Amino acid sequence: MNLDPALLAIIVCPACRSDLAVQEEELVCTSCGLAYPVRDDIPVLLVDEARKPA
Repeated sequence: MNLDPALLAIIVCPACRSDLAVQEEELVCTSCGLAYPVRDDIPVLLVDEARKPA
């Protein structure tokens, strides 16, 4: 995954507005735990596409 650090500094979880952390091929919300996929180095920040926390 090759994301611009400036982009990572400004994007937040669309569900709860908390910070996102990079974990393997996903961006995981530090608050609610939703995991958003990254496809072709583009974050898919749609709540319907997010994986729910276990």
